[in-house]
Amino acid sequence: MGIVSQLRLATALVSAPSSSSSSALYIAVLLIMVATGAHDVGGLQVGYYANSCPVAETIVTATVGAYHQCGDPFYAAGVLRMHFHDCWVRGCDASVLLAGPTSEQTGLPNANSLRGFPVIQAAKTQLEKLCPGIVSCADILAFAARDSVVISGGPYWPVAAGRFDGRVSNAAETLILPSPLFNVSQLTANFAAKNFSQIEMIALSGAHTIGQARCLSFTNRLYPTQDPTLNPALASWLKTQCPATGGNPNNPVNLDFATPLTFDNQYYQNLVQFDGLLTSDEVLFTDPSTASITEIGATNSPVWQAAFVEAIIKMGNLANTSFGEIRLDPLCQVVNP
Repeated sequence: MGIVSQLRLATALVSAPSSSSSSALYIAVLLIMVATGAHDVGGLQVGYYANSCPVAETIVTATVGAYHQCGDPFYAAGVLRMHFHDCWVRGCDASVLLAGPTSEQTGLPNANSLRGFPVIQAAKTQLEKLCPGIVSCADILAFAARDSVVISGGPYWPVAAGRFDGRVSNAAETLILPSPLFNVSQLTANFAAKNFSQIEMIALSGAHTIGQARCLSFTNRLYPTQDPTLNPALASWLKTQCPATGGNPNNPVNLDFATPLTFDNQYYQNLVQFDGLLTSDEVLFTDPSTASITEIGATNSPVWQAAFVEAIIKMGNLANTSFGEIRLDPLCQVVNP
């Protein structure tokens, strides 16, 4: 039984009449602890570079660590978000790393908000010197996303590799990314289009436990009418960071104001306390169809982290393994000649 299937069972246990909801949650945790089984990696292979470039993952891990310690501490969240934005558009093909006036970087969901490029570029530059033409930018981004979670205190998972880099990057295509203004029905439909369940959507949403969002992503909850599902105290503080007039719409605010640099289940705890920042966050608790799963995330970190790992591995399988190229540009910004 996979983690997501177990979460469905755990939800039923929590939702069912019982003399002890804590007992049901305890059973859910036990289900996760005894889970076994392999993941379908969709043509990708764990240890893909073992012979061709055995230092590949080591270089990426060291680079993530160096930037986390000495650079922008929010790069970890930025790299994780970039991996999602890459995979959701054309699959995990590093198209989000291509530069240009009409590339994905200029699309509405990405413009002025993507961060973490120096991490990927530094790793790629080193690997092109050590193993020229071997390691794809898409695989580097997948490795770096995993390492960013780990260095933030989150779980480790084996990253299967073998992705090719794409040659097309179109700003218009980024509009398929889920909006921070979405309700549960819209979120569910968006993820279903990629063959992800509602539970997987909720698990992946937990990535918002680290990182920041721009004012323009959530001021709909402040003006002209304050969202009644937003904690009034939090709303008052947010108005000081994002005033109705004269403010910077790109001003960043922590998604998780309590532990913004730690990959933990505080995100879900915030939702239960009506301290979610984005509309697409708080609706996971205020909508009855997703409230019980959100509560499991808030009370059982092992359950959520196991579901997150299963879902992000599945997301990484949205990869191109049959055609493409190994991008040679040490900055991953341009296609091969």
